Amino acid sequence: MPKLISRDGPEASSFVWREDGFTHIADDEAPGGELGQVIISLSRFQADGDRWLAEGRSVGVRLKPEDPVEGLAYDLPRLAVVALEFPKFRDGRALSAAALLRERYGYAGELRAVGEVVRDLAKEMSRCGFDSFEPSDGSTPEQWTISVFRFRHVYQSAADRRAPAFRERIHIPTAEG
Repeated sequence: MPKLISRDGPEASSFVWREDGFTHIADDEAPGGELGQVIISLSRFQADGDRWLAEGRSVGVRLKPEDPVEGLAYDLPRLAVVALEFPKFRDGRALSAAALLRERYGYAGELRAVGEVVRDLAKEMSRCGFDSFEPSDGSTPEQWTISVFRFRHVYQSAADRRAPAFRERIHIPTAEG
């Protein structure tokens, strides 16, 4: 069974290996007979998703950068995973999609980074709302933890709800001055 790097709990400040119980099913591939956890493309979900959910499967959808996030808005509460694809290192559209899913659509399920997932973007991915990662660069959970939590301060608000540095700099007078 493949492994993922995942946050060690919702508010945890470290990452761990986790077994991936989901199977990626290609558009032209038939799913196994047993009721399993599957991740399928948006087009396949639109065609077969209701049937697979009715069978009792845990279903996830894999979005390519050009797929509209809005196409999942109605179905988000029924999805176990939304896997956002990074086709190459310098394509950050999945970061925007993650922020939309968390902040605008209130998606509370698992957001997974797939494709060209490298540790250099760990902090940005985590701040945008990703909670699991299929690393393509051979990185470990320990390296991921260091990358995400290397710097204490952040400079703008994001899906992770960390307070920006300017809020920490506000001086609140005390009795001592």
